[in-house]
Amino acid sequence: MGYLIIVALIQAFSFSLIGEYLAGHVDSYFAVLARVVLAGLVFLPLTRWRKVEPRFLRSMLLIGALQFGITYVCLYLSFRVLSVPEVLLFTILTPLHVTLIEDALNRRFNPWALLAAMVAVAGAGIIRFDSISGDFFIGFLLLQLANFTYAAGQVLYRHLVARNPSDLPHYKRFGYFYLGALLVALPAFVLFGNAQHLPSTDVQWLVLLFLGLCPTALGLYWWNKGACLVSGATLAVMNNLHVPVGLLLNLLIWNRDEPLGRLFLGGAIILASVWLSRLGNRVQAPVTEKG
Repeated sequence: MGYLIIVALIQAFSFSLIGEYLAGHVDSYFAVLARVVLAGLVFLPLTRWRKVEPRFLRSMLLIGALQFGITYVCLYLSFRVLSVPEVLLFTILTPLHVTLIEDALNRRFNPWALLAAMVAVAGAGIIRFDSISGDFFIGFLLLQLANFTYAAGQVLYRHLVARNPSDLPHYKRFGYFYLGALLVALPAFVLFGNAQHLPSTDVQWLVLLFLGLCPTALGLYWWNKGACLVSGATLAVMNNLHVPVGLLLNLLIWNRDEPLGRLFLGGAIILASVWLSRLGNRVQAPVTEKG
């Protein structure tokens, strides 16, 4: 669990760095590409290239494309229309997506998850009830796509490692993850990026360097490794640890004028949606065991 705690704290700080120093200043697609390249430079030299099962390699490419490539493109785009506290709160729903994906893999339908999703949307509406716009809901939907792909990456990695045991340490088989992320980040920048909005200050470059080496390289590696060492329930809880810490840091340092009443009321409703989802899992568990 130590890996997950460290990464959650790093993530909590990273959201504010993105929102305050990169969003609206640095091209989103370039920021994602830079993080992938920096992380790849750390892991690719350590990666075992020979005698790797093709199926494992392809699976890692897919996981990297999902868990970082698509996830972070959507995340950075959402910062264009959402505040940092809103982005943090809307990531609370990642455990719900984990549940949906696990149910899909096990060919189950979970009505509790559907109810939880509806409650979460209501909570999001409360946060911005006085200024709901199309852009706000686009940002919300972008984050749900990010939550889904991030959750999918975790679930698939756990299954992949369990089915492909190896004497090699995790880091010697993790470089393929960043190649998969690059397969999304590079075309996205080439097709949609704006070269006129590259980092222009030392602070922006330093923030990108930190994000590339800490949350992206060490963070994603430690997170996926830690995910293989804990239960699914523990992993779901740890997915949300960054939210209260990140909110506290952002509100104390950067966003002191945020409307706290609506923010916490909407956040409480979104958190309740996650509780509904977990309650549904416990209610359905006995039925599944009897089946």
